[in-house]
Amino acid sequence: MKRLTTAAALQAYCQSQSEVTIGLVPTMGNLHGGHLSLIDRARQENDRVIVSIFVNPLQFGPHEDFEKYPRTLDFDCQLCQEAGVDAVFAPSAEELGISGRAPADSDGKTSLRTTVVPPPKMTSILCGRSRPGHFDGVATIVTKLLNLVRPDRAYFGQKDAQQLAIIRQLVRDLSIPVEIVGCPIVREPSGLALSSRNQYLSHEQKETAATLYRSLQQAQRLFDKGFRDRAKLLEAVKTELSTVPEVRLEYLELVDPESLVPLASVRRKGLLAIAARVGETRLIDNLLLNARPPIIAIDGPAGAGKSTVTRQVARTLGLLYLDTGAMYRAVTWWLRECGVSIEDEAAVAEALQRCDLQLKSDVEGDRCRVWVNRQEVTDAIRSPEVTSAVSAVSALPVVRQFLIQQQKRYGETGGLVAEGRDMGTCVFPDAEVKVFLTASVGERARRRKLDLERQGYEVNLGQLEGDIAERDRQDSTRTIAPLKKARDAVEIQTDNLSIDEVTDKILHLVPSTH
Repeated sequence: MKRLTTAAALQAYCQSQSEVTIGLVPTMGNLHGGHLSLIDRARQENDRVIVSIFVNPLQFGPHEDFEKYPRTLDFDCQLCQEAGVDAVFAPSAEELGISGRAPADSDGKTSLRTTVVPPPKMTSILCGRSRPGHFDGVATIVTKLLNLVRPDRAYFGQKDAQQLAIIRQLVRDLSIPVEIVGCPIVREPSGLALSSRNQYLSHEQKETAATLYRSLQQAQRLFDKGFRDRAKLLEAVKTELSTVPEVRLEYLELVDPESLVPLASVRRKGLLAIAARVGETRLIDNLLLNARPPIIAIDGPAGAGKSTVTRQVARTLGLLYLDTGAMYRAVTWWLRECGVSIEDEAAVAEALQRCDLQLKSDVEGDRCRVWVNRQEVTDAIRSPEVTSAVSAVSALPVVRQFLIQQQKRYGETGGLVAEGRDMGTCVFPDAEVKVFLTASVGERARRRKLDLERQGYEVNLGQLEGDIAERDRQDSTRTIAPLKKARDAVEIQTDNLSIDEVTDKILHLVPSTH
């Protein structure tokens, strides 16, 4: 593992890794299980992982714990090496253009030539009320790190939900080409969210602090019973908090998890966010309340029966079958209509901006009906001309990026079933149900042989097994969208199972509220 301290060394290292994917995990050090979960996620999804360790003076107020904040660099580097990190970037404040060790100079400002200022509506609420300038400091240093590393993905914890929403907005607004990945909160057995500041707490105070999560859970129970009103949900939290007077509430809010706009009630998703003090230690926590219909993401190798099962699950539950293959065919059809050569990626990108895709389940059959710019193309996208060109179009990174955005747009409202190689890991990482459907190479070859023989072809089973094994190798090692089981996916081995039996296994995984 490399230990880098200068921007020049970091950039040189990243440039030497230009042919592989890079995941960045920005931290302030004093690493714990929450940080390690980010590193583990980054390790799974990238060829290289870089962890930055920098106690950022810009995000501390004049009377906050900048000087007191724990610094354990050597121990952190040891943890990173054990976790498989490839490089740690641990610069000084001066290296990043910040003068002095303290969070502010005598005039109240820290010397840095440019400051990134996120939208005030996102920074003036929740933690921003008591920490003015905090998110400007976060945004400035995160932007600098993203520009230095230019990672494919950057990983942040859901515990800092306001920070996560602001960074996502920043990346969209500044067109920074990086995927921001939010990772679930990691908790102690008591429910207390892991935080570097937990070490300020005594054993008794930790038990007291666990009240924050217990209080949020009271709102979750109400929500699960169908209560969506802000006042009722907040009242449930406050009632539980009132049983432990040692917890001093700073704020309790229900907001949209992306825009941070306060909500009167939850229609699709809500973020229930809390900040409180136990002793002198300020703690934050949150809970995502999800009212949307479920997303079911089904991944697995070719020949495992994904398409047939996905259609049957969607039909049984009355959900949209998100036919990603049809989406690629629709784009191929559109590019042919526009007369665009796929060799000209800039022209392809321009044409895609004029492509409005709409999908709808066919209630009378298993297929997905497709419209492009309000023209139905369900049958047209199955033409021989489209079929012969779709593979080459699908290989274009600009097409994949466009369609992932389209697929995620459908995911905002939920109520769909999708299959592919990376539905659960990339497209719908927050899907309520994730399934990895697989079968042995021998079983998939046998199924394929039967299909081909029905069509009048004579095939060699051994040759089919070799072809399928090679396809698995290619799909698992490809740079873009490799076949990979999501960490929280349920694996279903389909050898000796019928389509109906596989479908039933998936249906039993769907939340009973649907």
